[in-house]
Amino acid sequence: MIEARNLTKSYGAKTAVDGISFSVHPGRVTGFLGPNGAGKSTTMRMVLGLDAPTGGTVTVNGKPYAAHRSPLREVGALLDAKAVHTSRSAYSHLLALAATHGIPAGRVRDVIEMTGLGAVAKKRVGGFSLGMGQRLGIAAALLGDPQTVILDEPINGLDPEGVLWVRHLARRLAAENRTVFLSSHLMSEMSQTADHLIVIGRGRIIADAPMKDVLETGTKRCVHVRCDRPHDLAALVAAEGVSVEIDPSGLVEVSGLDNLSIARTALAHQVLIYELIPQKASLEEAYMDLTKNEVEYRSAVPAGEGKRTS
Repeated sequence: MIEARNLTKSYGAKTAVDGISFSVHPGRVTGFLGPNGAGKSTTMRMVLGLDAPTGGTVTVNGKPYAAHRSPLREVGALLDAKAVHTSRSAYSHLLALAATHGIPAGRVRDVIEMTGLGAVAKKRVGGFSLGMGQRLGIAAALLGDPQTVILDEPINGLDPEGVLWVRHLARRLAAENRTVFLSSHLMSEMSQTADHLIVIGRGRIIADAPMKDVLETGTKRCVHVRCDRPHDLAALVAAEGVSVEIDPSGLVEVSGLDNLSIARTALAHQVLIYELIPQKASLEEAYMDLTKNEVEYRSAVPAGEGKRTS
């Protein structure tokens, strides 16, 4: 379990993390999201004792990271896959890490096979692709069979098979009642992996809730309907709190009314419905809504972009 209480980090006049409190519980995958410059990396570095807090505390499994006598057996982390001696082989790198904690060589071979590095285990890390480097970083994180696993952008550079493997790995670790703390910029992947989300913006927590609750926050829920009399249906369902739009193809978009109520209204007035699709909430939409005022860097649309010229 990871527990942060009033955690603060300042660099001179700039406050990167501003008195945040949160808990990451075992038995579920907790996603950590936020715009660039929001304080995600600084927070993860403080969890691992790489940066000292200006104020507040953070513990892992009941102690500050540095207080654990055998930290690799308590916490496995991937923050920077490039932080490896490039002239060493993958096997030698993991063996050196294992030696610091009395971890047997058999475990090194286990994590190499687990992460799919068997064919390149004796090759120099300097020649690894980005994806292979990520796999090596994950192997190092799993080396001590830790109770808590922290992975920062673990699918960066991985092919589709590797992305799926990381997703299943995170879920398997959570199913074993381990604490899994995961960050990623890929919303589609996070929505399929995380059970709980912590969203940070400008150094402060702006959401800390189960995935389903975040999806329902700030996201327009609607139903798409196709029928034989779209304008009649629009008039029939119109009411306070209900908005209706009809596009040129005749698709009716109804917000503020569930699909059962729409179907009942259509049936009562003999409107033939041949398509009725509740629109699922998008994590990307919910995230953009939550962080719209917390983005430090904004991209401007160049003048004329999106306009067609003849």
